[in-house]
Amino acid sequence: MSNVIIIGGGAAGMFAGIFAARNGHNVSIYEKNEKLGKKLFITGKGRCNLTNAGDNEELLNSVVTNKKFMYSSFNGFSNYDTMGFFSELGLEIKVERGNRVFPESNKSSDVLSCLGRELNKLNVKIIYNTAIIDVIAPNSCFKSVKTSKGQVVDGDYLIVATGGNSYQLTGSTGDGYKFAKTLGHKVTDILPALVPFNTKEEWIKELQGLSLRNVNVTVFDENKEIYSDFGELLFTHFGVSGPTVLSASSFVAKNIKSKQLKMVIDLKPALSFEQLDDRILRDFEEEKNKQYKNALDSLLPKKLIPVVIELSKIQENKKVNEISRDERQNLVRLIKNLEFTLLGLRGFNEAIITQGGVEVKEINPSTMESKLVKNVYFIGEVLDVDAVTGGFNLQVAWSTAYAAAQNIN
Repeated sequence: MSNVIIIGGGAAGMFAGIFAARNGHNVSIYEKNEKLGKKLFITGKGRCNLTNAGDNEELLNSVVTNKKFMYSSFNGFSNYDTMGFFSELGLEIKVERGNRVFPESNKSSDVLSCLGRELNKLNVKIIYNTAIIDVIAPNSCFKSVKTSKGQVVDGDYLIVATGGNSYQLTGSTGDGYKFAKTLGHKVTDILPALVPFNTKEEWIKELQGLSLRNVNVTVFDENKEIYSDFGELLFTHFGVSGPTVLSASSFVAKNIKSKQLKMVIDLKPALSFEQLDDRILRDFEEEKNKQYKNALDSLLPKKLIPVVIELSKIQENKKVNEISRDERQNLVRLIKNLEFTLLGLRGFNEAIITQGGVEVKEINPSTMESKLVKNVYFIGEVLDVDAVTGGFNLQVAWSTAYAAAQNIN
């Protein structure tokens, strides 16, 4: 029986604590907050998108950074294992659009209660309001940690589950990167990910609060397409957000650091240029005596119409039967290619996750143990691994936590 110290009582830390304790180890979790799982509590807008029910290929393809690193741990503890784990603990779950898995109650507090009860049942010791300020590892082997209260606590194994740098009010302030560097590890550049964009065009502010469904979103670096997805988008007072945009941020974060990018929305992806032109022509013929500004109601959301009118450069009071073929086709092009400029990402306090972290080449992908320091493990968001939205990042936390806990002797 070994003494296992876990730094951080978030999703990964709690999960590792449960499985290490199930394997008969003495487990202590050091949590700097007054309670566990502060970030888990707010995930999925407070509903907690636990995992994703897609197949193994979808799971792997959801990983943006270091996909191959996750192959072993996803196989060791899959999304179906996650669903089984929570079901066994009495949590009723459901699968929604996009294979997103949520608690039936839509309450993240039920997920936390479930994990908390299991930790309590297994006698996992939780030390609240206590940060770890140093890790001591003489001769490249873990020995002890130093707490913010001045104590030096010895242990046989250390699991670093400190999270990333996002949602800092929940306690994710990058402590794990500091420990990793102290132990000789490389930490890659840290960027906000799954985060909204700031945009340049003033007309976007007029669309604040408008949510578009079933649109195609593409990001270009000059003429090179670097991201494309189909789904939902939300206009805000500063730019754009929503599932497609948040996922885009993970793919373009490195590009947008040094330059502005272009985002293009196809508002009618189900229709070809010719089909949309025919549709508009039919609408115009049915309403030929209407003014242009009153003839787009069946085609576009009400809030979007004034913006499209302005960008199309067709006079709003013009009768639709007076609109030329060229003007109509310019309108089609605009609807199929609504274009605007991305200035940059919002900050870490709005980022769901962090891109970057402990260099995975220095971590054993099967066990999560450091290749540089014996008996030290890194799990969850502190690693340089991130995925798109949809429950995939929590699955990274569960799978890496399980891998570490199962490989402690």
